[in-house]
Amino acid sequence: MEKIQPNRGDVLVSEPSTIGDYTFNRSVILLAHIDSEGAVGFIINKPLDYNLEELIPEIDENFKIFNGGPVEQENLYFIHDVPELISNSIEIKDGIYWGGSFDDIVSLINKKKITPKNIKFFLGYSGWDASQLESEIDLNTWIIDSNTNSIDILSALNNGEYWQEKMKNLGGDYLLWSNAPENPNNN
Repeated sequence: MEKIQPNRGDVLVSEPSTIGDYTFNRSVILLAHIDSEGAVGFIINKPLDYNLEELIPEIDENFKIFNGGPVEQENLYFIHDVPELISNSIEIKDGIYWGGSFDDIVSLINKKKITPKNIKFFLGYSGWDASQLESEIDLNTWIIDSNTNSIDILSALNNGEYWQEKMKNLGGDYLLWSNAPENPNNN
């Protein structure tokens, strides 16, 4: 059986057996960067109880903030689909970009030129050292999904439903998990 390697822009879907890990249980992660030194990604389906307006007083709009992962949770990160508006953006894959000028973002949000459909904010990120991610994939912690697009990423359902949708798409034994409660003891 050929081993599938993760690539930048792929989505990692946590295996149903990832129970008891609050951060990664039912997580869907966009891989923003991967090379021989490690990988960086953002959990795209776990909103926090904060909004951008609460953290950045200069912003006049209410944008959700997501738990990007357990690393550097005091830092704000973002992905978007408007590199023509945000200078210094780095393309992840197929119309999804990471980072850029935060001053541009504040101005564009306040002028209503960027909406929640264009951008997603995260506190923290998910990170792996060299070959750590590959090891976790070998241990069946993650399923690699290369068939996603920017609309799916930016509009991912803001709760476990996006993970459940991914389980349905995988089919087979995963279909059963799409309807299972988050805590199997509640079954």
